Amino acid sequence: MHKNLVTSVLYTVVTALLLGIAYPVFMAALAHMLFPYKADGQLLTKNGEVIGSRIIGQSFTGPGYFHSRPSAAGTGYDATSSGGSNYAATNAKYIARVEANVLNLQKNDPGIAVPVDLVTTSGSGLDPDITPAAAEFQVPRVAKECGLSIPVVEDMVRKHTESRQFGFLGEPRVNVLELNLALLAVCPQEADQSLP
Repeated sequence: MHKNLVTSVLYTVVTALLLGIAYPVFMAALAHMLFPYKADGQLLTKNGEVIGSRIIGQSFTGPGYFHSRPSAAGTGYDATSSGGSNYAATNAKYIARVEANVLNLQKNDPGIAVPVDLVTTSGSGLDPDITPAAAEFQVPRVAKECGLSIPVVEDMVRKHTESRQFGFLGEPRVNVLELNLALLAVCPQEADQSLP
């Protein structure tokens, strides 16, 4: 019995050291050597300061910015509290929130259909992308606020639209942070405001 106990404890310690420390450290070092940008969280900078991650959404509220989809993660886009609202599609609170979001987005353009991703949260609450339709819906507001023509802003959206991965996985998408960074270069009204 004593021999079995010692063997079990030694096996647990060796396994914990190998799989709990050595393997993760080795994999992290390998990832940093082979894919440093991805291993560090795909961070984006402006003027040498980190302003966000390409793979974690954030809230944009200024009228001259493209807005992300709503988030139910913590207080919104909280990477430590990833998750959706967990409301069913028939839940009264969910329906009321979606209807309020639609009315809010239609106040300047009544009757225009609002893309679903601008009024519903993603499953993780951290989605950094919106559909091209959601970006195009926001073009008139952004163009007006920035003093740009609609075709110029539409061209920016087209340039920042990523196609399906490998041509067949997922859907076309627009990374909101990258689009807003490009917008800052040509939008003097928003350039003075810091990104969230």
